[in-house]
Amino acid sequence: MSQAEQTPTTDPTPTHPTPTHPTTATHRRLWTLGLFRSELRVTLRRWRTLALLGVLAVLPVLIGIAVKIETSDGGSAGPGEGGGSGEGPAFFGQITNNGLFLVFAALAATLPFFLPMAVGVIAGDGIAGEASAGTLRYLLVAPAGRTRLLLAKYASTLVFCVIATVTVAASALATGALLFPLGDLTTISGTQISFSEALLRALLIALAVAASLVGLAALGVFVSTLTNSGIAAMATTVGLLITVQIIGSIPQLDAVHPYLFSQHWLSFADLLRDPVHYDDLIANLRLQGLYAAVFGAAAWARFTTKDISA
Repeated sequence: MSQAEQTPTTDPTPTHPTPTHPTTATHRRLWTLGLFRSELRVTLRRWRTLALLGVLAVLPVLIGIAVKIETSDGGSAGPGEGGGSGEGPAFFGQITNNGLFLVFAALAATLPFFLPMAVGVIAGDGIAGEASAGTLRYLLVAPAGRTRLLLAKYASTLVFCVIATVTVAASALATGALLFPLGDLTTISGTQISFSEALLRALLIALAVAASLVGLAALGVFVSTLTNSGIAAMATTVGLLITVQIIGSIPQLDAVHPYLFSQHWLSFADLLRDPVHYDDLIANLRLQGLYAAVFGAAAWARFTTKDISA
């Protein structure tokens, strides 16, 4: 027998095979990311979303034009400390001196109602809209399941919060640059900062305003899990927003004011102080986080046990 015939035949199969398919965990992560991207794409393509963003973009233009028309009727207010933290109207008197103040004035004007209303509509339509359209049970057949679908809905709503706020800020900045001079900015503490630093603070203010809507977004998603009617969920969320605003304006109910999600909404003005005051900003983030945790957990408990028939 030859030497070649005496050599044993080796198994061509490798000891540690290389996987050709992603693991189940990786597959679910990829599917969840795809679900989030799909939800965000669908949300931003809806006509109601585009209409809401269009209205938010027009409001700073109207404010700028109104201030420009009335410029000759009165001078601008001085840059004093103003009233309490977040006194939004103090920004309007400075618009004619520096168009960058239109960004702060527009955010202060839209935050009490227009911005949260837009977020309430998107959040309320998240789950209930799918149920009313008859597509919810088909989404739940996918590997992501109820928890990941709920997270994707909430995450897309949070992204809309940022997009809506940036839309207002960008429109106000463009309008302010066209109608008024730009330059170094006088803070509400009376000191001056460079234009580049003022732009950075404007960006931080926009992010602070977007963060102020986190609690309302969680509340809207929770309401959306309670009904199969998208219109009812949107109306309820906006109704709760109006109710909270009314309660916040009644002095006799000041005992509950610290627990309202809108309590520290105008704290973003503290970013225009020199030095910056962080107390109300941190309190706002904590309050929004509390609302997100409570109503997020409530939405999860409701949605994961809900009988889906549509």
